[in-house]
Amino acid sequence: MFYKLRVFMGMLLLMLISLSARAYDLPPLNLGYTSFLDGAPPAGPGWYFQQYVQFFNNGEFQDGSGNSLPPEIDVTSGISQLVYQSDKELLFGGKWGVNLMLPIAGFDLEPDDSITNSTGLGDLLVGPFLQWDPIMGKKGPKFMHRIELQMIFPTGKYSQDKAVNPGSNHFSFNPYWAGTYFLNPEWSASWRLHYLWNGKNEDPYRPLGVSDVRAGQAVHVNFATAYEVLPKRLRLGINGYYLKQTTDTEINGMDVSGRREQVLGIGPGLVYHVSPHTHLFLNAYFESNAENRPEGSRLNFRFVHHFN
Repeated sequence: MFYKLRVFMGMLLLMLISLSARAYDLPPLNLGYTSFLDGAPPAGPGWYFQQYVQFFNNGEFQDGSGNSLPPEIDVTSGISQLVYQSDKELLFGGKWGVNLMLPIAGFDLEPDDSITNSTGLGDLLVGPFLQWDPIMGKKGPKFMHRIELQMIFPTGKYSQDKAVNPGSNHFSFNPYWAGTYFLNPEWSASWRLHYLWNGKNEDPYRPLGVSDVRAGQAVHVNFATAYEVLPKRLRLGINGYYLKQTTDTEINGMDVSGRREQVLGIGPGLVYHVSPHTHLFLNAYFESNAENRPEGSRLNFRFVHHFN
C-alpha cells in the first residue's frame, strides 16, 4: 500500500511540474547555422576559421498545441570555430579531421528578465569527422559528404537559480551526416542530418524542486538549395531546418509526456565567395509549427576563411 501511494505521489509531482514549468528542455542546437555547400570544406584540406553570429528575435513561447504563451525572448549568439581537415585517409576512404566550436550567448526575456543568466560562454563542442573526396562528374563535382561525431561538453555558464542559461549543464552527443548533391554545376542541394542524445542534468533549475532532468532524444536537419547566379562568386537560394523531439523528457528518472519539442524554419539565403579561400553566408529563417519551445525569426551571418 505504501509503495502504491509513493508511486501515485511521484506521478502527481511530475504532472504538477509539467504544468507549472513549461518544457523547452533541449539544449542549444545547430538550427540554421549551416546551409549551402555543406558537404565539404570549400577549399580542401587545411586549417579553417569560421565565425557565426545569429539573432533570434520575437520568440513567442508555444505550448504543446502551438498556442502562444508569455514570455517573449530574444537571443544573440556567436560561435567561433576552428576546423582542421587532413589529407590522410583513415577509414573507408574518409580523411580525418577535427572541429572545435565555442559559443557565446546573451538573452532578453520580456517582461521578466530576472530568470535569465547574463551573457556568457556556452558549452564546448568537439567533433572528430571523416570527409570523403568529391565524386566527380564530367562537368565538376556531383556529390560530397562527411560524418562527424559531435560531443558537447558542459563547460558553459550555468546557474541553478536561472531558467535560461548559456550552458546546459549536461553532456550531449550530436552526430551528423552532411552532404551536397550537384544537380548541375550551378544548382546544388545540401543537408546536415543530426541525431541528439542528452545526458542528465543533476542540478536543474532550483525552483522546480527536482533532483535531475534528462532532456529527450531528438532529430534535427538543416537543408538548403542554391543556384549560382554569378560564376564562382554568388549563389542565391532557400534554406531551412526542422527539429523534432522523439522521446519524452525524464524528471527524477520518470518520463513526462506533453513536453516534446518541434519547430520548422524556412527562408532565403545566399553565399558570396570573396575568394577561393574566403566566403560569406547570410541566412534568414521564419519559424512555424513550433511546439513546447519559442517560435520567432532568425538572422544568421557566417564568415569562413581557409588558411592556405
